[in-house]
Formats: sequence, C-alpha cells, structure tokens
Amino acid sequence: MIEMKKMREMKNFMLLFLPKEKTVLMPLNGLKVTDFLFRQSIDLYSSVPSPTIGFLGTPTLSRLGSSFLSSSLTRRFTPESLNAPVKKPLLPPSVDDEIQPHKRTYSLATPAPSRKPSVRFDEKVQVDHGHGIPLGRQSSYGQAVVNGINVLCGVGILSTPYAAKEGGWLGLIILLTFAVLSFYTGLLLRQCLDSSPELETYPDIGQAAFGSTGRIALSIILYVELYASCVDYIILEGDNLSSLFPNAHINLGGFDLNSRRLFSLMTTLAVLPTVWLRDLSVLSYISAGGVVASFLVVLCLFWVGLVDQVGFQNKGTVLNLSTLPVAVGLYGFCYSGHAVFPNIYTSMAEPRKFSSVLLSCFGICSLLYAGTAVMGYKMFGEATESQFTLNMPKDLVASKIAVWATIVNPFTKYALTLSPVAMSLEELLPPRHLKSHVYPMLIRTALVVSTLLVGLSVPFFGLVLSLIGSLLTMLVTLILPPACYLSILRGKVGCIQATICIIIIAVGAVSSAFGTYSALTKIIQNLSS
Repeated sequence: MIEMKKMREMKNFMLLFLPKEKTVLMPLNGLKVTDFLFRQSIDLYSSVPSPTIGFLGTPTLSRLGSSFLSSSLTRRFTPESLNAPVKKPLLPPSVDDEIQPHKRTYSLATPAPSRKPSVRFDEKVQVDHGHGIPLGRQSSYGQAVVNGINVLCGVGILSTPYAAKEGGWLGLIILLTFAVLSFYTGLLLRQCLDSSPELETYPDIGQAAFGSTGRIALSIILYVELYASCVDYIILEGDNLSSLFPNAHINLGGFDLNSRRLFSLMTTLAVLPTVWLRDLSVLSYISAGGVVASFLVVLCLFWVGLVDQVGFQNKGTVLNLSTLPVAVGLYGFCYSGHAVFPNIYTSMAEPRKFSSVLLSCFGICSLLYAGTAVMGYKMFGEATESQFTLNMPKDLVASKIAVWATIVNPFTKYALTLSPVAMSLEELLPPRHLKSHVYPMLIRTALVVSTLLVGLSVPFFGLVLSLIGSLLTMLVTLILPPACYLSILRGKVGCIQATICIIIIAVGAVSSAFGTYSALTKIIQNLSS
C-alpha cells in the first residue's frame, strides 16, 4: 500500500511538468492556477535576493543569485500539498501528535534543532515560472548576516536624527526597546517555522495560524507596505536631487514644475523600464550595494562632523512629548525586516545559528541607527530635516558623496519592491491575457505613475515613513509574530512566554495607534497649510 501511494504521488507530481522550456503549473483536484500564482507573487517579496558577497561563500553566478531563499513555491508544492484543498490550513488538526516533542519545547534562548530537509522531487529542476525566480540554495552564516543587514538597514537610517529631534534624547530608549522586541519576535517566527516542515515563508505562517484569511490579510499588508515604500522612494529622490539642483525647473503645457516635482517626474521615467523587466536577477545583484551605500552615508556624516569640523554644539531636547509618536513610527520602520526572516532561516545551511544571525543583524543595525541619530541630532539640532543629507553642507565633498549614494540606492530597489504588487494584480487578468506582454506593462506603468502622483500629493518623507512604521511595520514586526506563535503553538506555550507575547502585542498595538494618529494628523496639517 505504501509503495502504491508513493507511485500515485510521483504520478501526480510528474503531471506538473510538461516537455517545454518552462515549467507550467497544472491544476490538480480542482485547484486553480491563480491559487498557486498568488503564493508565488507574495513570496517574491522575500525571494528576489541581493547577491551574496564573494568572500562569504561560493562565488558562482548561480549562488550569487540566491542569497535569500528563492521562491518556495516549487518546494512547497509536493504531491501531498497539491492534493490538499485550497482552504485547508498548512497545519493539520493532528499536528500535535505528528510533530516530535523536541521541536515544540525548546526555549527561545536555546538554538533550535536543525531542520531536517524534506525529500524534494524538484530539487535539481531549474524552474523559472516566467518571473526570473531562481531555486533556493544553502547560504552560509556570513551570507545570512549580510542579507539580514541589507533588509534592515535601508532608507530608514536617513531619518534617525529627525526621529531623535521629534522624540528627544529619551526617545532613543524606544529605538533600543524596538530592537529587543523585534529580535524576540524574529525568534518567535523561527519557532513557528519549526512547528511544521511545510512552513517556509511569512504568509505560510499566517495561513497556519489563521487559515486562508490570515494568509490573504498578511499578504495585503505586505503589498501595501511595499507600495508605500515605493512612494517614499519617489519623495526621497525628489528631495535630494532638488537639493543638488535647486534652480532646475521646466514648463510643460502650462504646468510649471519646480525642482522637486521635476526630479520626481524624471525619477519615475528612469525607473519605469526597470519595472517592465521580468527577470530581476540583474537588479538583485546591484541592490546588494544597499549595504555599502548605507555604511557610506553614515561614514560621510561622521566625516563631516569630525574631520570637516561642522561640530556637535547642539544640546538637543531631553523629551518631546508632543511629537514623540512620530518618532515611534520612525524607529519602528527601522526594524521592518520580518517578512524576509523566514526565507533567510530556511535558506541557511546551519539553521541552528539563526539566533546568532539575528543577534548580529540587530546589533550592527542598532549601533548604526543609534550612532547616526546621536551624531545627526548633535550636529544639526532642532533644524534637523527628515533626511540628514538635506542638512549637510553642500560644498563639502563628503556631503556630495552622501547625497549621491542616497540617490542611487532607491533606483536599484524600486523595481524589486514594486514587482510583487504588480504580479498580484496581473494574477487577476483573465486567462486569455496571461501570456500577453501588453497588459502587464500597462499595469506596471499605472502603478509607477500612481506612486508618482501620491508622492507629489503627500511630499513629506519623514511623516510618510512614520505612517508606514506605525500602521504597517508594527503589525508585521510586533503584533502578528506573537499572535501567530500563540495560535500555532497553542497548548504548548508556558504562562510566562504567553504573558510576554501578550505584552508585546499590547506594546505594538498602542504604538501603532498613537503613531498612526500623530502621523496622519501632521500630514493633514501640512497639506492644509
């Protein structure tokens, strides 16, 4: 009977592959292709990698393209999962009986047991699915750390001095508190992944915890966060380019475009062709420069303060209660990497070192954030802008390097960020249009243009960043991980750990409410003034 079952499973699996250049997913047992594509598009959020660094691992091109785990679509859809109903949770009702006890009882302070690799029929099959998604590889400890830093250390670092101004010196306690809580919730995600070998991505965890509704809701949150980040990229480019060329302007059809609007439009036109690309592997290589760019910008700030003797004469304010909620959202945005942590974990050659990887990533990034906040606020005081590059003296070489590094970075990440959103909309096209190139280009063009319009309508980089951090990052980082953990491992969680999870959820909810209200209020005030 067991052999017959294996033969039937192999037969079903072989039906998935047709003798063509590309692999095509066929519907089995009533499942729709769009159900699979929905998973594929949201998994792309955390599967299009930055390349690994040569000295950290194998320098081959195939390895460079997969420092994050590639789409787990092909790896998750084993015959068992393909024959399951669409609405069936990833964790079966009898999961407590099927999972070995040692997987459910280790503490967060102790490294988790290594995940035993499940048998994968498609391990050596190169599947593309038309979106340039490579299959996953095993990443080393160093590669995982670099990838984690690349995820955590983004444009949020530019606003840490502004957050220090909005919250005061005591507000830095919030930054460190979020670092500790975010590190802990990252470990909770690991425990959720270890509860079942079928869980590999954040949406998987959402489905295991709350069914199909949880997966869809979590996916929508991630899509909105990605779209809002693209809006912030447009605002960032307009602000920094206009600071370099403040007198630039043009008149188009009676519309006078000042420097900020002009450069926002030029940025949109520049990134549009990259969004049309189907194979994003080239951009993923370049996006690894995000780590270098972040360090370079911080180094330039230190250089301007120490070597160019701008000085640290500003004392600052101890606490600003009126604008503290804005600082909460900005500090929260700094740790918005949880959507990618599951993929980094499942791609590691030694998953037991994941805790150490997280500790290294959060430690390094927190030092960068805190150091930049202190230096920037001491240098510019109450005049600190939403991006410290706007405060740096324009005639200094270090300032120009910092501004151009800031300008180049979003160009490499815009397409990678917007593509999952575009793919989710393309999945709604009728089947007869799925092979067309015209409709996807129209959808992607409309999305890019919409980010420009929103960016021009709400041109407040710091406030938009605070809104994203308060409304979305708090959900993904502080609220949902402990909620999913309590749901998936219900009955196996001790009282102390359950209490800690509830406290983290409460902290996230309160921070989200106050931060969102404050950011929205200030945006409305600025628009009406």
